[in-house]
Amino acid sequence: LWRAPMAGSKNFTRAGEQAFQKMDKINAEVFTLTYGSMVQQLLKDHEDPAEVNEKLDAMGYGIGQRLIDELLAKSNVGQCTDLRETAEVIAKVGFKMFLGVAATVGGWAQEDSQFSLYFDDNPLVDFVELPDELRSLKYCNMLCGVVRGALEMVNMRVECHYVRCTLWGDETLEIRVCLMEKLQDKYPFGDDD
Repeated sequence: LWRAPMAGSKNFTRAGEQAFQKMDKINAEVFTLTYGSMVQQLLKDHEDPAEVNEKLDAMGYGIGQRLIDELLAKSNVGQCTDLRETAEVIAKVGFKMFLGVAATVGGWAQEDSQFSLYFDDNPLVDFVELPDELRSLKYCNMLCGVVRGALEMVNMRVECHYVRCTLWGDETLEIRVCLMEKLQDKYPFGDDD
């Protein structure tokens, strides 16, 4: 968990904007088309949308494990006090920093161990239409993997899945995050070494 060293009320939206300004940028259309080409290649290689969903999640998991270090280094966001604060950092700082858009956090349930991330804007789906035979494709499933990978690196094992998607005709993209376990740090050396 991270803790933000900001004074007074924590303004994660502002922290996200500042972190985004520090990042190297790529043309949004190039980014979107490159992602689309990658998904298309995965569909050619695997044909089954369920397999592609798994591959996208696995790729995102590896990316999330690396992005968390950059987020912590460049955003001035430290250790959070609880899952609510962590969710706000993910939504307002992490996604803004790396995707250029912020998400909204809501849908809290079960003693603050589950929440949803809502995206009104998602640059990954620009120029994309899913044919009916690919309705089971979770086109942006990489985002679920990114969240899982990043949170595991800060000792939280989560499950993450799509609930709604604009490519399925929904108003917004909703990703559900469920905290499964808080992991303990494992040190390679004993106390007596």
